[in-house]
Amino acid sequence: MNSPKKIAFHTLGCKLNYSETSSIARQFEKEGFLKVEFSEQADVYVVNTCSVTENADRECRQVVRNALALSPEAFIAVIGCYAQLKPEEIASIDGVDLVLGANEKFKLPHYVGEAVKKQKAAVYSCDIDTAETFTSAYSFGDRTRAFLKVQDGCDYNCSFCTIPLARGKSRSGSIESVLKDAREIAALGVKEIVLTGVNIGDFGNNKESFLELVKALDEIEGIERFRISSIEPNLLKDEIIEFVARSKRFVPHFHIPLQSGSNKTLRAMRRRYVRELYTERVAKIKSLMPHCCIGVDVIVGFPGETEADFLETYNFINDLNISYLHVFTYSERENTEAAEMSEVVPVAERKKRNKMLRILSEKKRRAFYENHLGETRKVLFEAENNEGFISGFTDNYIRIKTTYQASLANQTILVQLQQMADDGAVLVPEPEPAYVS
Repeated sequence: MNSPKKIAFHTLGCKLNYSETSSIARQFEKEGFLKVEFSEQADVYVVNTCSVTENADRECRQVVRNALALSPEAFIAVIGCYAQLKPEEIASIDGVDLVLGANEKFKLPHYVGEAVKKQKAAVYSCDIDTAETFTSAYSFGDRTRAFLKVQDGCDYNCSFCTIPLARGKSRSGSIESVLKDAREIAALGVKEIVLTGVNIGDFGNNKESFLELVKALDEIEGIERFRISSIEPNLLKDEIIEFVARSKRFVPHFHIPLQSGSNKTLRAMRRRYVRELYTERVAKIKSLMPHCCIGVDVIVGFPGETEADFLETYNFINDLNISYLHVFTYSERENTEAAEMSEVVPVAERKKRNKMLRILSEKKRRAFYENHLGETRKVLFEAENNEGFISGFTDNYIRIKTTYQASLANQTILVQLQQMADDGAVLVPEPEPAYVS
């Protein structure tokens, strides 16, 4: 009897990519493939790429080289956003055998076939305007939490963003199809689901609403926590905030892209809100959930962003009652409006502004954590043993660590938040064996 072919996956980018990689991996397992770690020898390596990553081409080439160093005759397939945007560029990378665009990636087992290495990479990439089908996906097995895809694509066309070019127009499944996936995840013993997509607040495309979806998911038995990964401030309606504040399963944690605290820059970015609306959203959340964690995306060095504009952003964020930042340094993307703009900010200045905001982020995060010391909160622990410690997150996204016990993995434990650890987490005493369900 022949041993099964081995396949390994490497994912670049966002939670949405992770959900799709995991679903594609399960397709191969049903076909009889054995999934192994990317650091092991395999017959097939799959790289799921990202277009947001600043050095997408360089990262992809490095990952392919790493795979071929392990297995020189392995079949290499590259999928995802960068594969849709730059298929021929990826096809020219030595060792790549297959490149699949947005529509084709979910048919990867068909295209891989017998996984015979090719002289020249085969490229199957659609016109992005034809990417109209929503394919559901969720992650399982890689982490304690599952990432559940509820929406794909985007209609917003921000001046700096290539995602509409890589993923197409906004589309989603039905509430019933998402509930079906959530029930499957619950049956696997997962306790937390993170809702993910490109623009999840646009779920339903006016047929059903994101609020209706949230209300329906709140009734799913077997899932202890639902977490909203990221939602545009103009789509985070008061009704959603109010429902999360009183819900059974949705946790007090929002991640809300800001991108800039300067209205001038927001207009140039073609964002659909002004900073005053963002202030209102944060105030609304904190009025109902003072303990709520609020994460913020921000871009520095956008064309035309002066020192005064940046300081306006810095001071705006500094005054906001938020918990942490994801800071991105602007980088030019082909076929975007921003790439043609004048008044380019020097790269060194972009990096300086990035560092300033990352320092501010750590101050905000530490202040948020310290504000909760002495409280007792539920923690869902991960599985990894990290130098004798096990870690997890509270409902409001405070990272907790304690002495490693294998029995804590995927358990929800009531702990007292005692003191800050050197790595920025909150250290708690070793929990009692009595678990909190």
